[in-house]
Amino acid sequence: MLLNPTFLKLNKIPILLAVFSILFYWVFAYNLVRTDYVKLLTLYAALFVLFYNVIKLFKHNTKALTYLAFGFRATFILAIPNLSQDFYRFIWDGRMILEGINPYLFTVESFISQGEFPVAQALELRAGMGDLNASHFTNYPPINQLCFAIAALFASKSILGSVVVLRLLIIAADFGTLHFGKKLLEKLKLPTHNIFWYILNPFIIIELTGNLHFEGVMIFFLVWSLYLLYINKWQFAAVVLALSISVKLVPLIFLPLFFQWFVKRNVISTEHSNDKSNNHKQDTGFSKWIPAFAGMTKLIGFYSIVGATTLLLFAPFYSSEFINNYTKTVALWFQTFEFNASLYYIAREVGYLFRGWNEIAIIGKVTPILVILFVLMMTFFRRNKTPVALISCMLLVLSFYYFTATTVHPWYVATLLILSVFTKYKFPLVWSFVIILSYLAYINLNKADKSENLWIIALEYVVVYTVFIWEVFLKKPTKVLEG
Repeated sequence: MLLNPTFLKLNKIPILLAVFSILFYWVFAYNLVRTDYVKLLTLYAALFVLFYNVIKLFKHNTKALTYLAFGFRATFILAIPNLSQDFYRFIWDGRMILEGINPYLFTVESFISQGEFPVAQALELRAGMGDLNASHFTNYPPINQLCFAIAALFASKSILGSVVVLRLLIIAADFGTLHFGKKLLEKLKLPTHNIFWYILNPFIIIELTGNLHFEGVMIFFLVWSLYLLYINKWQFAAVVLALSISVKLVPLIFLPLFFQWFVKRNVISTEHSNDKSNNHKQDTGFSKWIPAFAGMTKLIGFYSIVGATTLLLFAPFYSSEFINNYTKTVALWFQTFEFNASLYYIAREVGYLFRGWNEIAIIGKVTPILVILFVLMMTFFRRNKTPVALISCMLLVLSFYYFTATTVHPWYVATLLILSVFTKYKFPLVWSFVIILSYLAYINLNKADKSENLWIIALEYVVVYTVFIWEVFLKKPTKVLEG
């Protein structure tokens, strides 16, 4: 059929778009160095233009979009990631587990500095991951570690083999997200092709499939959990949400937001049921509190299942040293590391102006407090009783966290992008395009000054904040269909 002249004539433009996309992805995967910023930006911009037009042309043909999603990802199968070194640590951790060594208890450098090589290709892995990664304890949760161990099981002596296994796991998760994302969109009476703004986005294909970041696996469990929650399978949803947390800790920030979903939504559902049955007499006394009490019971049960499942998944790695090492490593992201930040960089400059030195240690302690206060405000003072309202709230909460964070790696935006698919907001889609500017920090890798170019970072965030402010504060509200 594909070689049929009539078919080729009628679909000439879509076929050309697909062919050029695969060609550009191939160049990106096998013939790009991250310090070649002109080539990086040109390829990325071209892929985004192609992606936008592919969605517009095929939005009523989700089968074709699915085939393209698979084809674009397949292009990367044998590629070694070229924009990130993290995968070397993934492989190290997985092989440590197969050797019966708890990866949370030892740094890579603690072995190499003593001339010990506990895993195959130890020196090559150490050189690949770099000094920073090798000198810190691992911070990847247990389901993430399970993925690393699976790669080690099938390719214990080949870096490329491990990369292929890790990539197949991430691709499988992406298609799981596609499956449950479409089902959730159908339930919400939203266009099902919206999921392809995530699945076919060059940012997602490059950062997750290409660079092997496991946000994709976390997102799969998160979307699955939201779908289960919508169809009222909240116990199973809690288990799946715990799996998401056990890939990346990010979904922990969403937990307070479920308060209104379980408590106030249960009250409204009961009132509607009473109205339909014409039993809507004025409730007095204890009876009017019964729905709220039932909702609170579900909420406590939901939290209990999430907590118990998460603890159970961490249990095989438990020790007093693990707790100490893990908390210290997580704290580094708030009080030590700096990359592609926005409001934090402004606060840092104010600190330099008045104190004369970097105030990250202080700012890093204040930021979590601000985030907690914002989450509580969104929990109790914003209506989150419908699916779209809940997901919109999740999007805004996570955006606030990233806006105030000291470190915002490009792949972090993936979670914002998937949440936006179910809402009216498009600023994460814009961010997924301009986030490529953060890679220009690597221009200075071979220079004495390795710091980021703050003008470039400013350009990125001016675009993002402009769209964000327009959509959240200035744009006239439009009615969003929801189930």
